[in-house]
Amino acid sequence: MHPLEQQFASNKAVSLRISNAVAQLQFIRPDALNTMNVDFWREFPACLQALSACADVRVVVISSTGKHFTAGMDLAVFASLNGPEFQIEASRRAEMLRRWVLELQACFTQLEQLRVPVLAAVQGGCIGGGVDLLAAVDCRYASADAYFSIKEIDLAITADVGTLQRLPHLMPQGLVRELAFTGRKFTAQEAKACGFINAVYSSPVEMNEAVMALAKTIAEKSPLAVHGTKEMLNYSRDHSVQDSLRYAATWQSGMFHAHEVMEAMTASMEKRAPNFDDLQPNTPKLTR
Repeated sequence: MHPLEQQFASNKAVSLRISNAVAQLQFIRPDALNTMNVDFWREFPACLQALSACADVRVVVISSTGKHFTAGMDLAVFASLNGPEFQIEASRRAEMLRRWVLELQACFTQLEQLRVPVLAAVQGGCIGGGVDLLAAVDCRYASADAYFSIKEIDLAITADVGTLQRLPHLMPQGLVRELAFTGRKFTAQEAKACGFINAVYSSPVEMNEAVMALAKTIAEKSPLAVHGTKEMLNYSRDHSVQDSLRYAATWQSGMFHAHEVMEAMTASMEKRAPNFDDLQPNTPKLTR
């Protein structure tokens, strides 16, 4: 058993399994539609932090158990906003609420900041916070029964954890606005047609097998090159072409690794799998 599996063995909302350099984060509350309860908001970011510091994980796959991927935020989390700690002077309550939302946002932003690719495999409903999560991963896959909904509008809430900020980079602007204004369901087939979903599979079993095979393929590549590719894509999304080209040149000047290039070429000629070193583990920040 991997040490991180032991560390998170008592999790109640999200399980962690690691095999062959692929980490599987799986939602494990199917009877509650895998809603994002207090346990989720504690366990999920903790797992991501641990994976970010891990040296021998090269891909993360997020999946679920039961009929639905997730029904989004657990209502008990919303109810907590009426707790005694929020019954304070208005401006201070507003400041507390703002910090609370920023903490939720930071949870999914970690998915973008991980050094490794994050793949998501979705079956059944993916609602509200589930769409926030999906918008932050690198690649999305779905079974034919999957559907998605920016449900916050039906709860009289402006979606605030990433959907409205990230989806316009993934889907046509007009469609994003329609979905956000109406909260209507859009199917896996529609999501694939507009580019949100990479591929649709006939069943969750077929989907999960295909996604794990894809994760294995990525894990065999140079982790340094994969990390650089993710970094460049994220930077290019948020900057001009010229700025992104200059950043790529600077990155390459420090990260180009001739030894790994030779290993890749030699392995190809010898018709074998290349052997690449893991990235170095992230170390805690130095403090005074």
